[in-house]
Amino acid sequence: MSLATLQAPVNRNDSGIELVVKILAQRFGERFSSAAAVRQQHGHTTTWLPNQAPDGVVFAHSTEEVATVVGICAEHRVPIIPFGTGSSLEGHVNAPAGGISIDLSQMNSVIKVNAEDLDCVVQAGVTRKQLNEYLRDTGLFFPIDPGADASLGGMAATRASGTNAVRYGTMKDAVLALTAVMADGRVIHTGGRARKSAAGYDLTRLLVGSEGTLGIITEVTLRLHGIPEAVSGGVCPFPDLETACNAVIMTIQCGLPVARIEILDSHQIRASNAYSKLELAETPTLFLEFHGTENGVREQSEMFSEIARECGGGEFVWATRAEDRTRLWAARHDAYWAALGLRPGCKGVSTDVCVPISRLAECIGETYRDIEEHGLLAPLVGHVGDGNFHVLVLVDVDNPQEVAVTEAFIERLNWRAIEMGGTCTGEHGVGQGKMKYLAREHGAGLDVMAAIKTALDPDNILNPGKIVRID
Repeated sequence: MSLATLQAPVNRNDSGIELVVKILAQRFGERFSSAAAVRQQHGHTTTWLPNQAPDGVVFAHSTEEVATVVGICAEHRVPIIPFGTGSSLEGHVNAPAGGISIDLSQMNSVIKVNAEDLDCVVQAGVTRKQLNEYLRDTGLFFPIDPGADASLGGMAATRASGTNAVRYGTMKDAVLALTAVMADGRVIHTGGRARKSAAGYDLTRLLVGSEGTLGIITEVTLRLHGIPEAVSGGVCPFPDLETACNAVIMTIQCGLPVARIEILDSHQIRASNAYSKLELAETPTLFLEFHGTENGVREQSEMFSEIARECGGGEFVWATRAEDRTRLWAARHDAYWAALGLRPGCKGVSTDVCVPISRLAECIGETYRDIEEHGLLAPLVGHVGDGNFHVLVLVDVDNPQEVAVTEAFIERLNWRAIEMGGTCTGEHGVGQGKMKYLAREHGAGLDVMAAIKTALDPDNILNPGKIVRID
C-alpha cells in the first residue's frame, strides 16, 4: 500500500507531549493555556466532525516565537496545529494525536502597504475585514471574500476564495510571497513583490493550500486592487435552478465581466427573508455585482437583464446605493446562520464541490434531485460564476439513520463532481473531511503529495492526519 493511501491512525506521543507542555508553560506564561475550554475552542470547527482538542495552546506574537515553539515540538516529536480564527469547515484545526495549537490571531499587524505597487505585507493573524478597514483611505482593497472574517494566513493555508473569485481569483492568485516556519523550525521566505519570476521552484504556490501540513505561514504578501469607480448589484429571480444556472453559464461564456454571481435556492431565500428581514420572492435567485465605471456597470447590468430574460428569468432589480448592496450581501454572507433557522436544534453540515461551468446546471440538477429523493432539507448556495456551490444539510446528529443518509448524500455529491471533471472541494479545503476523495481525484498524484510531505516533515508533526495520512 502506498504512503498516500495509508489509513493508519496518527499515533500519540504522550511522554513528549507532557514534557513540551511543561516547557511551553514556563516559556510563555499567560500566553500558554492548557485549560479545557481553551483547548476545546481550538479543536472546534463549524462541522459535524468530532472535536479533537490539542493538549495546549500557545498565543504567538511573532515569526520568531512560532519558530521557537516548532523547534521545541520538533525536538520531542510533538504535533503542531496552526490556528487562525477557527472558521474552517473540514476539521483542519482538529488534533487527532493531541499536541500543541499555535494560535496566530494576535499576530495581527499590517506590516507595510506599497500603494504604488498595489501590494501589502501582513502578519498571518490579520483578518480580511481588518485589512480592508486599514486600506480604506488608500483607494485600494483586498477582494478575496469567503464570507467569514477569516485570517489571511488561514485563507492562504486553505487556498480560500469566495464571492469575488469569478473576477479577482482565489488566494493562489492573490498571494505574492510568504514567510513560513518549516517542520524543523527553519524560517523561509518564498516569492517576492515582483509581478513575475522564473527563479526556481514556486514554493509560494506549494505552501498556499497546504493547510499547515508543510509549513506554518506567519506573514503574507498580498496583491491589492483599486476600489472601482462604480459598483452595481442586485437580484434576479428564476422559476427553477436549471434556468438560473443556464443564465450563469451564458453570462460567463459571453465574457460579461461580472464581479460576483451567487445562486440561492428557494429554501435559502425563505431562510434569508426571515433572518435578514428581506422580501424576496421565494424562488431560485441570482445575486450579482458589477465593478467598473458608471457607464460600464450600467451597460453590464443591462446586458445581464437581457440574458436573464432570454433564459426565462424575471426582472433584474439592481441598485447602485451602497447601503442597498450591503444589505443584500450581508444576507448572502449570513446564509449559514439563516439556514439553521429552517430546522432549529439540528446541525448544519456544509460541503462544497466545483465543476466546469459547462457542467454546472447538470451537477446542480442531479444534486437537487438527490436531495429531494432522500427527503433531506439542504439549502443550496453557490459562487456559481466559477462553478462552485455549497450544500448545507440540516441533520439531527442524534438520529443514526439521518446521519447515515447525510453521509451517503455527501459522498455521492463529491463523486458526482469528480466524475464531471470537477473537484471535491472548490474552497473549503481537504482537512479531515475530504481526504477519502483525493485518491479518485488525483490518482498517482496523491503519492507525490505524500512524498513531498514526508520530505519536508519526516516526523509528521505539522498538522498530522490532514490531506494525506503518513504512517
